[in-house]
Amino acid sequence: MAKDAAENKYELSGKLAEKFDPVQRGSFASREFIVEKSIDFNGKTITNYIKFQCTGERTGIIDKVKVGEEIKVHFNIRGNKWEKEGRVSYFTNLDAWRIEPGLVSAPAASEGNNDYLEPLDTFTSSPDEAIDDLPF
Repeated sequence: MAKDAAENKYELSGKLAEKFDPVQRGSFASREFIVEKSIDFNGKTITNYIKFQCTGERTGIIDKVKVGEEIKVHFNIRGNKWEKEGRVSYFTNLDAWRIEPGLVSAPAASEGNNDYLEPLDTFTSSPDEAIDDLPF
């Protein structure tokens, strides 16, 4: 989890595990979703399920993402104190404000598997053709 100390903004990458319908409470709208984040710890895979919320006009930022897709969530951490009948409770929200599709890296060619490795000069122009580096 990366943090920008100057602005108290965080980001986390993982797989969208679940998303819930928006909830309207008076003039306040919120929507929750769950990101699955697995890490390798001493040879053992540990899976965490992190609940985020988005509020107000941002409740639609998760609409285009399908469950199972890799995403990067940009969020702030918000904490509040709540008192009722002499009891004090504290709660924390991970408040999502932006979602990006996750980066899917191409599989790397393994050593010894050279079935389709073109030499770098395969696609160069012939001496009769003008050399043009522009893609258009």
